[in-house]
Amino acid sequence: MARPDHADKIARQFNRAWILPRTTAKLRPMSEEVQRRLAAIVLADVVGYSRLMGVDEVGTLNALRTHRKEFIDAKITQHGGRIVKTMGDGLLLEYPSDVAAVQCAVEVQEGMAARNEGVADDKRIVFRIGINVGDIIIEGDDVFGDGVNVAARLESLSEPGGICISGRVHDDVRGRIEAEFESLGEQELKNIARPVQAWRWTPDGAMEMPTIEPANREGLPLPDKPSIAVLAFNNLSGDPEQEYFADGIAEDITTGLSRLRWLFVIARNSSFAYKGESPDVRRVASELGVRYVLEGSVRKVDSRVRISAQLIEAASGNHVWAERYDREIADIFDVYDEITWNIVSALGIELTLAEIERSRKKRPETLDAWDLVMRAQPLINQFSQTGNVKAQELLREATVINPDDASAYAWLAYCVMIAGFFGWSKTPARSMAEALNIAQTAVENDRNDPIATRVLAVVLCLMSRQEEAIETANRALQLDPNCSIARGTLGLALSYTGRSDEAIEASQMALRASPRDPNRMFWYCNISNAYFAAGRLEEALKWGRISVQAGPGWFTFQLNIAFLAALLGHHDEAQKAARELMLLVPRFSIKRAMKNPLYTRPDDIARMAEGLRLAGLPE
Repeated sequence: MARPDHADKIARQFNRAWILPRTTAKLRPMSEEVQRRLAAIVLADVVGYSRLMGVDEVGTLNALRTHRKEFIDAKITQHGGRIVKTMGDGLLLEYPSDVAAVQCAVEVQEGMAARNEGVADDKRIVFRIGINVGDIIIEGDDVFGDGVNVAARLESLSEPGGICISGRVHDDVRGRIEAEFESLGEQELKNIARPVQAWRWTPDGAMEMPTIEPANREGLPLPDKPSIAVLAFNNLSGDPEQEYFADGIAEDITTGLSRLRWLFVIARNSSFAYKGESPDVRRVASELGVRYVLEGSVRKVDSRVRISAQLIEAASGNHVWAERYDREIADIFDVYDEITWNIVSALGIELTLAEIERSRKKRPETLDAWDLVMRAQPLINQFSQTGNVKAQELLREATVINPDDASAYAWLAYCVMIAGFFGWSKTPARSMAEALNIAQTAVENDRNDPIATRVLAVVLCLMSRQEEAIETANRALQLDPNCSIARGTLGLALSYTGRSDEAIEASQMALRASPRDPNRMFWYCNISNAYFAAGRLEEALKWGRISVQAGPGWFTFQLNIAFLAALLGHHDEAQKAARELMLLVPRFSIKRAMKNPLYTRPDDIARMAEGLRLAGLPE
């Protein structure tokens, strides 16, 4: 198991992988003095990123890294820009001059067009870019404010390979650079109070570059039943600390919808991957393979909340339904149910009262308990030792406030399990036992809660109780047929028992239910495990490499590469993975790994141990 200091290293490596999507908002402490400055802001993202990953994930990852290393980063530095942060498949940049920002963007787009010459359409890396100049808020190395928001909205108006700028930027750059911009007139931008004059530039040939429109042509195929993605709601409260509240609303609506068997619902982790962006709804629907998209906003002031929501049919862009709710905070759960009702009614499905009642979560007795659980979510998703400790504190407090709250116990069990499995606790074995006890309590509190049931399945799996894990994961899927994590857990447990075909199918279904999920690296690993159990080592190594590309800092992935490459005679690759493994877990030994092997078949365990020895790992 990883020592605590190395566990933090793992989390840092995971969070710094620039092309992994960010699915949670960064919680920022409120500062006494807000620092502001005028700056040019550039937003750029890759067109059809999910499509590219679906065609060739490893190739896409390598291509993006190469373009940045060889070309893009140097251009940014040359023109005085600063990379503020990476956001999934995109970049947020700051420049002291909007003229420099636009000149750099033009050179990058022209350079990318040249670099794409001779590259197959389904492998081209093409950017959209939006640029605005305005007042921004500074917090540490990050920036926020309307200046950033407008740039994000303009980016969504850009053509593939092109640039979209605000009128203010156009006034500054006109006559100072050679690029010619076409006026798009005043644009009503989402969540921007005033219309914005927009100007567009497109290089020669850019219109011929691959796009992902219409929604169902190049993206994922539509399911054979109504399908929907609930995007993260925008926090309009003016207080970054209320971000969790907006996230909680969208998450609860997602959960309510996902328990309706006739409806295909994209998992929260994938729909939240667009958080902080202003993506075209058709693009979202195409990349996630859905017909409908729900988006909204939340404004929370004192004891009142205003929620706006709109349901959009992606292919036409038509608003199927929209509503605004002004309520007291105490009535928030009634609003969730009302929105869910309106959505299913707008979809034209005949529902019975019993069906919708089954879709409702068991509500906590007090809003305070729900509030604590929601505050814990972004800390859980940090996957760091510090975040885990803080999340446990919040969740334990929630269980004290409401001892009957199944979700609080379920997430607490998950945190304790992670702390035990990754060696963040002083007594890992005791932590795993405690996690099992807490997960069982969660299920006893509400046997119809899919969150509690799926967490119990994960705990059982990581304790090598695979048959029980399979049974429990199947029960979670009966409660929530759209639960991607439950399918991923099922695939994991099946792979360790040698049921390879079923494991691969379950893992692929998890990937379909949540195509942009940050957990997908684990599902790639499931497929690798399944091929290993089936004796198909080349395929196992292929998927093992993909999991490492997606999550290079996870010691379990490096372990798989070490023994698989060694068994296939790829000694250099095996030894490299072994070195990476020892850096992450200096006290690793084969004996320790064999104490609690996740595989249940003796032959599989013996082959894994043989491969670890061939890789040169210590006994």
